[in-house]
Amino acid sequence: MFNDFKLTEGRPVYIQLKEYLKRMITNGHLLEHQKLPSTRELSTLLSISRNTVLTAYADLEQEGMIYAVKGKGNFVSHVETFKSPSIQLNWTEKINNQSFLAEEMDLMKHGVRWNKEMISFTSIAPDEKLFDVENFKRAFLNRMSIEGDIVLNYGYAKGYKPLIEYLLHYMEIKGVDIRNKDVLITNGFTEALDLLLSSLNKKNGRVICENPTHHSALKLFRLHGFEIDGIEMEDDGVNIRKLETSLSKKEYDFAYLIPSYHNPTGIVTSSEKRKEIMELFSAYQLPIVEDGFNEELRYSGSHLAPLAAFAGHGNHVIYISSFSKILFPGLRVGWILADKELIYYLESMKRARTIHTSTLDQAVLYQYLNDGYFEKYIKKAKSVYKKKYELAVHYCKQLIPFKRLTGDGGLHLFIELENNIDSRKLLEKCYQNGVVFSPGDVFYTDNSGKHTLRLGFSRLKESEIIQGITIIGDTIKNHYGG
Repeated sequence: MFNDFKLTEGRPVYIQLKEYLKRMITNGHLLEHQKLPSTRELSTLLSISRNTVLTAYADLEQEGMIYAVKGKGNFVSHVETFKSPSIQLNWTEKINNQSFLAEEMDLMKHGVRWNKEMISFTSIAPDEKLFDVENFKRAFLNRMSIEGDIVLNYGYAKGYKPLIEYLLHYMEIKGVDIRNKDVLITNGFTEALDLLLSSLNKKNGRVICENPTHHSALKLFRLHGFEIDGIEMEDDGVNIRKLETSLSKKEYDFAYLIPSYHNPTGIVTSSEKRKEIMELFSAYQLPIVEDGFNEELRYSGSHLAPLAAFAGHGNHVIYISSFSKILFPGLRVGWILADKELIYYLESMKRARTIHTSTLDQAVLYQYLNDGYFEKYIKKAKSVYKKKYELAVHYCKQLIPFKRLTGDGGLHLFIELENNIDSRKLLEKCYQNGVVFSPGDVFYTDNSGKHTLRLGFSRLKESEIIQGITIIGDTIKNHYGG
């Protein structure tokens, strides 16, 4: 007995011993009233200090797992270990259709699997090597010293007030009229959109968006039972003529648009088209959900205000964003900027669902932003990503035969292959050579895009970008005569 006790580095030994003995008792390996080894015996047997055993025994006695008899030692207490007759349920039969649909669309389960030795263009997350860890530590310590007792307690469903005020100012600087607007803090973009879809009245059950578009948004639309009409993208944004035609023929509950560094095409909608979009949706009195995806990653050209800024004092644009793709995805802090009346109801939905977003995460993010670290970080990040972007564009133009290449900045490129090459079949061949990417069809509303792919370059070294694109180009050349 006790010969299977193994220590794990970095964890207090007395806690490991306590948990080991507790498991022995609850599993019935140590019986009621059974005498335990003395502290000296057990410390010798396990090659640990006697004080460690004393501390573990004291904790177990306090928890009622063992009892001490003066002059005789420590004994196992009465611990209820009764187990009911074992049954095996078929949980697949109890899962609802929405769960089956979520599993079916789960790219982490059904997408391409790869290992660390491969060159992966699948991610558009920020490069963790750029993370400003030291200043984040400073922000954490500063905030904890100011109000550590507050940020470790329950927070408010609406969010951490200083962060809300910062974001309102942040959006005002972008040109947004924040009069009668408010902010709700969420667990990233996905929860924000999910809360919105759960709160809006589904009158027509139909949403209009760009085609292709953000895969996570498509999943949520489908899970909430919406029909999706996608409008094709031109090099300067959505096709206005086709957008207007669809709006004239069908009724929609809202539009979902990504005007800046569109996911997956990387297209930035021109200022002219932003004006046309706003005029069109104003005429049809239709809400717009604007995804503020990667707005900060502008490498060249003039600043373009978000659609929320074009709306002026109007209240029909719901702006959703986060810092996940440019700062710290692990914090999972996103937000919704919208009319105060809408935020009032979304706050209650948030409280009913998840109570609130981590106050600690919000507070530390606020401190980091307020201390001016974000501006310094984004300058550095943009410089690094710009080099990777230019490198990826250069080698794609040199080595990959494409009908169309889009991506005005951001962290990815989108490619429409020549000769209608099936990107999934191409992926299978590239996989054998140690390279993976995202097949483009998962981003389309109508199951098209079989000959497209997305290349995310943010987390790759420059040498890996060159090598990976070279392999994709050579694979096309060898198998398709490109």
